Amino acid sequence: MGETELIKRAQQGDQEALVELLRSIEQAVYKSAFYILGNEQDALDASQEALIRIYRKIDTFQEKAKFSTWVQRIVSNICMDKFRAKKETVSIDEHEMILPDKNNVEESILRTSLSEDVNKAIEKLPEQYRLVIVLRYLQDFSYQEIADTLDLPLNTVKSYLFRARQQLQDHLYEYQKGGT
Repeated sequence: MGETELIKRAQQGDQEALVELLRSIEQAVYKSAFYILGNEQDALDASQEALIRIYRKIDTFQEKAKFSTWVQRIVSNICMDKFRAKKETVSIDEHEMILPDKNNVEESILRTSLSEDVNKAIEKLPEQYRLVIVLRYLQDFSYQEIADTLDLPLNTVKSYLFRARQQLQDHLYEYQKGGT
């Protein structure tokens, strides 16, 4: 059964269709949350919160936008809230030694999707730049889909991407030279 059919059935109250729909987007939701927040536990929390919100709000989805755009907007909003909240507190976890685990999802994603330097550079970006980079290059959203998701003018999205790429290039150049 296709995504469109699952959405229609879920909106009509079919719980099995809704669960199947949520399972089909679960990985993409986590991946976005992880790259925006840069932390496995925060990403798990945000993706769970996003899936619950999608579960509760599926009947509000209108086919004016793509389903993936609607989902990403929910994930982005939750992540932005968590990102802002995290800035205001000091995390004890940052000061603990974490031993690598062979089954660690975070390490698996980093190995397959980004090098450590690129990940560090993305984490250094300001929030709005990080969001557009994640949506464009990790979720393959078009400029217009990013604009719709973040409720920004198209030219602002282009400008953010341009500036984000410049900052990424600067950070990567620093890492290449051996700086941090």
